[in-house]
Amino acid sequence: MQTILIIGCIMMVLAVALGAFGAHALKKKLNADMMKVYETGVQYHIAHGLGMLLIGTLGQNLNHFTLAVTAGWLLCIGIILFSGSLYVLSFTGVRKLGAITPLGGLAFIAGWIVLLVAVLQG
Repeated sequence: MQTILIIGCIMMVLAVALGAFGAHALKKKLNADMMKVYETGVQYHIAHGLGMLLIGTLGQNLNHFTLAVTAGWLLCIGIILFSGSLYVLSFTGVRKLGAITPLGGLAFIAGWIVLLVAVLQG
C-alpha cells in the first residue's frame, strides 16, 4: 500500500504541475479545442491521483488488500494511458493517439470495479 501512496503522491504533484503549466504556459500556444483536451487530461489525472491516495490509505483496512493494490495500479495505468494520451494529443494534434485514450478509460473503470469487489469482500 505504501507504494500506491507514494505513486499517488507523485501523480498528484504531476497533476498540479501540469495543470499550472497548462493554465499559464499553454493558453496562448494551444487552440481552444486542444486546450479543452489538455484540461480533460488534467481533470482525470487529478481525480484518479486522489483515488490512488484513497486506495492507499483505506485499502490497508480491507481483508483483500491485494485487490486494493491491483485497483491502485489500474488507476495508475489509466492516468498514464488516458491523461497521457490527451496531453500528447493536445501538443501534437495527432488524432491517432485518441485510440489509446479509451484503454485508459477502461483501466479506470476496471480499477474502480476491483476496488468495489475488495470493499464488498471486506
